[in-house]
This record gives sequence, C-alpha cells and structure tokens, in this order.
Amino acid sequence: MSRRGRIVKRAPMPDPVFGNLLMTRFINTMMLSGKKSTAERIFYTALDQAAARSSKEPLEVFQKAVQNVRPLIEVKPRRVGGATYQVPVEVKQERGTALAIRWLIINARKRSGKSMIDKLAGEFNDAASGVGASVKKKEDTHKMAEANKAFAHYRW
Repeated sequence: MSRRGRIVKRAPMPDPVFGNLLMTRFINTMMLSGKKSTAERIFYTALDQAAARSSKEPLEVFQKAVQNVRPLIEVKPRRVGGATYQVPVEVKQERGTALAIRWLIINARKRSGKSMIDKLAGEFNDAASGVGASVKKKEDTHKMAEANKAFAHYRW
C-alpha cells in the first residue's frame, strides 16, 4: 500500500481498428514477449474468422463472448479460527472483465487446432453462443459460490 496517496489508473489507448478499449486490453493480455503487432494480427484475423462463421459483426461477436464469460460472483478463501472457508463475494466489473479476458486466452491456447488464429476464433464463437471451456469455467465458479453460500456471513 502506497503512503504517497492514491495511484492513478492509466487508461490504455483505444485499439486502432475499432477504437475499443476492451479490445486493447484483450490484445495487451494476449501479447507475449512484447510482440504487440503479432498479437494484433492474431486477434483481428481471429475476430474476422469468428464473425464470418457466425455472420455477425466482429465487435458484436467479441463483446458477446466477453459478456458471456464474465463472472458475477466468485469465492475467496477466508481463515476463521483455524479453518479456511471459501466465502462467496461479488466480482467488481473491472475484475470480472479481466477474468473473462484471461479465461478466453487460456482456453484458446489449450484448444487443439493448427494455429492460434483458429483456436481463438473457435473460442470466440463458442463463448458468444454460450458454450465452450470459458463459459464452463464461469459456470463452475458460480456453482462453487452457490455451494458455499452458507459461509456468506464471513464476508469482510
């Protein structure tokens, strides 16, 4: 915790093609070893493929995918009297978006396929239609929170 006051959160520049901040965050999270141009090429090509498969606008496919994967509630461990309880807590908008982006990228990398473009396009289509590994991860998180609802009074 800083003693010198509040830390100002810097907003990234909007992406060059759609002018969307969410897409910039996705590209920056997907980037490996500082290769932003490679990450952008993979992202935009995958988005075009996903849009062509679903016959919708690329921006609409991407936003629907992130929205379907964003969790509303999660569990956090809390120690009470020597025991650790999984306490369900609501997820802030910013953290929910970050988790959704991270889950989409991780599950796209795990998919079997020829290239990252194909994998990412498939993950976007699956997430936009409400199926796939990323959506399952969100549902598992919600189920775990529901199962531990009895410990909600330990929230802090």
